[in-house]
Formats: sequence, C-alpha cells, structure tokens
Amino acid sequence: MNEKADLHIHSLYSDGVLSPIEIVTRAKQADLKVISITDHDSVGAIESAIEAGRDIGVEVVPGIELSARYENVEVHILGYFIDYKNKDLVSSLAGFRGERLKRAQRIVDKLNELKIPITINSVLDHVKGDSVGRPHIANTLVDSGHAESYHDAFDKYIGDGRPAYEEKWIFSPEETVKLISNAGGLSFLAHPGKYITEEMILKLIKAGLDGIETVHPCHTPDLVYYYRGIVNQYCLLECGGSDFHGGERGDDHTFGQYTIPTSTVNLMRKSLF
Repeated sequence: MNEKADLHIHSLYSDGVLSPIEIVTRAKQADLKVISITDHDSVGAIESAIEAGRDIGVEVVPGIELSARYENVEVHILGYFIDYKNKDLVSSLAGFRGERLKRAQRIVDKLNELKIPITINSVLDHVKGDSVGRPHIANTLVDSGHAESYHDAFDKYIGDGRPAYEEKWIFSPEETVKLISNAGGLSFLAHPGKYITEEMILKLIKAGLDGIETVHPCHTPDLVYYYRGIVNQYCLLECGGSDFHGGERGDDHTFGQYTIPTSTVNLMRKSLF
C-alpha cells in the first residue's frame, strides 16, 4: 500500500504554533506515515519529533527551510535527511537566527516611526521557539490593536514592499545548497509557484539543487503538472507538503491534504547513497 507523506510542516520552533509532539500526534490522526518538520533556520524540533514519531509509528525526516537570494528574487530551499547536529549547519543556523533578531528590531523601529508603539520585547513574547520572524510581529500588531488580522498586518505594514518591510540577510543559492549538502542532505526548491522561471531553475540545478517541491497549497493542478514535467525532464527528485503553520494563518485545513506517496520519499532516500 502506498501511504502518505507531508514533508513541509512548521513548528513553534520557527513560525508555527504546534509543538513537535503535537505535530506528530496530529500526523498520526491524519493517517500520515512520514512527515518532515522544516522550520525556518531551526532544527530545534527534530529530535523530540523523531522520538515521538518512533513511539506511535510516524517517521520524521530531519528537515530545514532556508532562504536564499537569486538576483533580486528571494527563494526558499528545503533540506531533507540532514544531519541536524552537523557543527557547520548548527553554527550557520545560529548566525541566521541572530540576523533575524536584528531584522525584527529594524522592522519594529520602522513601525515606531509610523507611530505604532510596539517593542522588540513584545514581539519576543510571541516567540515560543528560537527563531523570530515577521509572523511574530504580525501577531504583536494584532494583539496591540494596530491590525485587524494576521494578514492585515502583512498587507498594511510588514509584507514585501510595505512601509515597515526589511530584507533578510541570507545566503546565495549556491551557499545554501552547499550548506545542506555538507550536512548530508538533499536540497529542494520550495513552492516555486508562478514566479520562478525555468531559467532560474536551471541555474539552481547547476548550483546543485536535487529537486523541486511540486505539491503545495499554492500550486494549482496545472502547476503541479508543469513542475513534475521539469522534474522528469532534468532527472530531479520531487517533494511536497502542506506548508502547515497553524494559528492566525488559518491553514488548519491544509494539514494532511497536500501529500506525496511514501514511495517518493523512498526515491529521495535511495539517492543519498
């Protein structure tokens, strides 16, 4: 029987709301056989998730989601089967999280200039793990009455191109792929959507990209078909998942609904050797 896998889930260690154990429990309830917790710049959830999954029959693939900049476009790269204790990886992630904190402070400063009197400490009160991001700022804006909703906060203030937006300090795609590879992992272009051209994908392949996330909530059936065509044309691997975060994003309905067969995960596993 070909069982289901969801390889794109976020926990409270980055910008999700559930603990690793809660995610694994929910995966079991959703009849998922394999999952990956792919937090932004954090591997803090992995060990406890693996242990919890072992107890109830859910395999947890060690994962990560990193940002990179290709020319003027920010792309996200998923890493799978990583050695999450790799010293270079752990050191680099600590550096990324430090830069995230600096970025959050710059965003707070811009909001203050807009006469919105939140503080970095009020933002950090929303951080349950070890990686701060714009979602935590959005929740702070909602709680302080300066935005009607999570999405309103992004639309008005902190989304790309909005008055309090600040760019992230991030690696190049080549550096990101190398970091994942040196930690024993496989690199996948996350949720390319409509905005990543085939030319860009070819350059990422030359940088060492192993595959593409074909299944994602933002991908229509036509886009899934299109990216699977590229995967087949260039002999790449594919992955997929719900990109579940929970909470104010309103994406509870996605959990367990955007999956790939476990046979696809086995192909990924075989490519490691």
